Amino acid sequence: MAEPRKADRSAPPPLTGVKGMNDILPGQVTRKDRLPDSALWQHFESAVRRVLAQYGYQYILTPLVEPTALFVRGLGEVTDIVEKEMYSWRDEMNGDQLTLRPEATAGIVRAMIEHNALYNGPLRLWTLGAMFRHERPQKGRYRQFHQLDVEALGYSGPDVDAEMILLARRLWKELGLVEGQHVRLELNSLGQPAERAAHRAALIGYFESNAAALDEDARRRLHTNPLRILDTKNPAMQPLVEGAPRLMDFLGTATLAHFDAVRAALDAVGLAYRVNPRLVRGMDYYNLTVFEWVTDHLGSQGTVCGGGRYDGLFEQLGGKPAPAIGFGLGIERLLLLMQELELPVPSDVPMAYAVIPEAAALPSAFALLESLRDHGVSVQMHAAGREGLGSMKSQFRRADGSGARFALVFGASELAQGMVAVKSLRDTSAEQVLRPLAGCGSWAHELRTA
Repeated sequence: MAEPRKADRSAPPPLTGVKGMNDILPGQVTRKDRLPDSALWQHFESAVRRVLAQYGYQYILTPLVEPTALFVRGLGEVTDIVEKEMYSWRDEMNGDQLTLRPEATAGIVRAMIEHNALYNGPLRLWTLGAMFRHERPQKGRYRQFHQLDVEALGYSGPDVDAEMILLARRLWKELGLVEGQHVRLELNSLGQPAERAAHRAALIGYFESNAAALDEDARRRLHTNPLRILDTKNPAMQPLVEGAPRLMDFLGTATLAHFDAVRAALDAVGLAYRVNPRLVRGMDYYNLTVFEWVTDHLGSQGTVCGGGRYDGLFEQLGGKPAPAIGFGLGIERLLLLMQELELPVPSDVPMAYAVIPEAAALPSAFALLESLRDHGVSVQMHAAGREGLGSMKSQFRRADGSGARFALVFGASELAQGMVAVKSLRDTSAEQVLRPLAGCGSWAHELRTA
């Protein structure tokens, strides 16, 4: 008997992933106290595609890497993202300043400007992918995270604002989230630039007169981005924030009419919401309607989806003026919410598992399995390992662990009759039956509908 091979102590230790950048794995290897498994991700992505198609939105892809200036100009130089969270570097080949995208909207607008994409009229677009922010990893907040981003470009009316919000609500329905119970809607209007400027001046005056009560973060933002002080999470700051001048008091007739039209559309379909005058967004480019879908089931990570109108961003990035509205949805955070609520997820397990007692059965098995797949039956075939195909007992153990409803047994006696044995793995009272290898379309329906 050969001695077991000793470990090579000179070999380097195994490498691990970057902290805060996670692997999404199949359920059977995912620890239940960790991230959602790949089946839940697929369930979410399938729901997204169905809902976005219902509303006539088209898919777009933009690069992970963009010029740093895009985010400095687009998001605002004094936002937390630009100041502290971006992964940026200088390209050694040509000296360009580059950044891993921290959000998707600026890149989409850049693409629209560069390709003159709105020349033939407005567009409804969506994308889904990885974003990057350099921050301390915690549950629901990672250095590489994933977002669904939905944008309606070239539309100025409040009807599209309402449509954007209702689209998100339909996605909640598709995923099994109950509006008002699991997630709820908050609304605000940030007005137009002149209205915000007047409110900004009033805010600065108010906070300057209460300078002793400001924390370090508020003092830093006082003259650069005072609106963000209203979004503070510091409990000691809340009484001061509650007494601050309200932007709603500075809004003009046209702005209020736009906001009232959005609310009227939501009222018409029975969507409950709360007008939150302290609701602001983290980027400088927002105006008029802003909204967030929030939850009470994830602790401090309460926002699962947020967005609003950004009519000035095209011009800010060097393009022709164009109205626009969009939202971003943090996928990891939403899937954590679904896990927390134990919402049902469709299974991605195979319908059947092929048990192959001997290698001589492989040609017949390959032919039948390909034919079954042509008829819409998903089948996982047992494959040989180091010890060969293994015993029937071990194969049935694998078949049961796969989650499949049936085992297809390619035994020598069955094959000699031109048959395969079909055995239920979930109903122990069901008897094993034989089915013909030829013309499997006559019985594939049984497997699909069982």
